[in-house]
Amino acid sequence: MLFNSINFLLFFPIVAILFYVLPHKFRWLHLLIASCIFYMFFIPEYILILIGIILIDFLAAIYIDKSEQKNKKKYLIISILATVLLLFYFKYFNFFTQNLHDFFALFGVNFNNKVHDIILPIGLSFHTFQSLSYVIEVYRGNQKAERHFGIYSLYVLFFPQLVTGPIERPQNLLTQLREKIKLNYSNLAQGFRLIIFGLFIKMVVADNLGEYVNMIYKEPEIYNSLSILIGLFFYSFQIYCDFFGYSTIAVGSALVLGYKLMDNFKNPYFSKSIGEFWQRWHISLSTWFRDYVYFSLGGNKVKIPRWSINILIVFVLSGFWHGANWTFILWGVLHGIIYLLESLFNRFIKIKAVTNQVVNAIISFFKVLKTFVLISFIWILFRAENLEKVQLILKSLVSNFNLKDDFLIDSKIWIFLGFFILLDSILFNNRFDLWCKTKNVFLRWSVYSVMIFLIILFSNVENFPFIYFQF
Repeated sequence: MLFNSINFLLFFPIVAILFYVLPHKFRWLHLLIASCIFYMFFIPEYILILIGIILIDFLAAIYIDKSEQKNKKKYLIISILATVLLLFYFKYFNFFTQNLHDFFALFGVNFNNKVHDIILPIGLSFHTFQSLSYVIEVYRGNQKAERHFGIYSLYVLFFPQLVTGPIERPQNLLTQLREKIKLNYSNLAQGFRLIIFGLFIKMVVADNLGEYVNMIYKEPEIYNSLSILIGLFFYSFQIYCDFFGYSTIAVGSALVLGYKLMDNFKNPYFSKSIGEFWQRWHISLSTWFRDYVYFSLGGNKVKIPRWSINILIVFVLSGFWHGANWTFILWGVLHGIIYLLESLFNRFIKIKAVTNQVVNAIISFFKVLKTFVLISFIWILFRAENLEKVQLILKSLVSNFNLKDDFLIDSKIWIFLGFFILLDSILFNNRFDLWCKTKNVFLRWSVYSVMIFLIILFSNVENFPFIYFQF
């Protein structure tokens, strides 16, 4: 079920009303059924895959919790292997067999790479990572194993963040699912503010930008360099508004029900470096890799060569997590290389601090601009279907300077984008619902009204699915 659909518009109020009407002891069951219905709107039978993941990790955590130390690791490995193998089959099997075929073909060997007709379950990468985080936390002694199968199932299936996160930790969400929630006006108000804001940046900003981005990436050879450059920067904002919009709706929906999910974005395009970007972009994923991969490899408590390898491993895995394609792997590699270059530069080259505020502001501006431009160009690898399309886009970008070619952009797109950039600037290191709380009634309702008006009037373009659904 899509957040930006009539189905959800009908589904969510009913779920919320019944949640507060029902006694506390039945609420977990109500939310679990609602979450199953929500997921089964996509491909109903794939709910069985989630049940399989839930059952594996639920039992593994219990055995880890009650076993002697020497056996704990065995059950952890079983859990990780079983969960990862499911993810591998549905997401990476065809990629690996195709690459094995290509490799053996170099030596004249015919490797049978029978392609399986597999449809990737929506959000599989997200809920496998959430399930794994639970088992790892139990193994580390940071979380007691949940004995209530229904409560644990709800932890994995909780519909607001089921499909594209945020990827929650058991210490936050699992604990809350046992709490008795009381109807709270503040939660309702803040939650609905976030839902409106999320729908606005998804349906008005991201989807309208997406029309032009699709045109550029479909046939880049027919557009001039300026048109392609604009399209590249449009995609930067499209993917941000698309994913930020979903995460905001997810946080808002959960808050209406009284549950607090982690924030997944904090103004990433105001970052002054790649390192800072990953502290502000898809925070639940970057912290997952930090806590469960980077620290496990030794983190920064190792010598520089080993630390550099650790960083590259994390970024390569992050890229591969996004998709079974060499474009995603290279996307991760480039982020890792730039992260290392910036980190090593700051470590070994000390630049004297400037005390003049104006000079500092100018320096900060150019750092932000540099980071945004780098990220925008690396996004080409993320958006392009294959390496051939990447090559075609780059070739067109540097070869066609005929500015007489037509590339008409509706003025309303610039207005929507400008309005969002203004809002993003105002909300720097803040959240829309919390910002609204500090403003007077007139200003708050003026902003709500403008957003709702724009959603109704300008969201009638093609109903784009959320970009991160493919992961």
